[in-house]
Amino acid sequence: MGYESRSVDAPNDVLRSLADPTRRAILEHLLRDGELNVTALTARAGVSQAAVSKHLSVLKHAGLVHDRPQGRTVHYTANPQGLAPLIDWIQHYSTFWQDRLHALEHLLDTMDQDA
Repeated sequence: MGYESRSVDAPNDVLRSLADPTRRAILEHLLRDGELNVTALTARAGVSQAAVSKHLSVLKHAGLVHDRPQGRTVHYTANPQGLAPLIDWIQHYSTFWQDRLHALEHLLDTMDQDA
């Protein structure tokens, strides 16, 4: 799902979901290790299975993970494309600051020439 088809709140959803260190760790495990089920994630997370399930729900809502039910087990994979709204938001402000820094550089060059 691309940024354009996501809600206006997509960057906020991603930022909120990544604000929690446990969720970041879960996402990092999925990015590094590939598909994992809740039991495997719980063993690594240091919190209860219920807590891991809630964290996965938040990550899924933000578009950062996909789930794949297989019988009674649900497998999760990271969705790196879910970071697109955050990357777009950062790039937007990066351009903003680059323009300001170039203007400052120009001003400083002008001041040096006048001195």
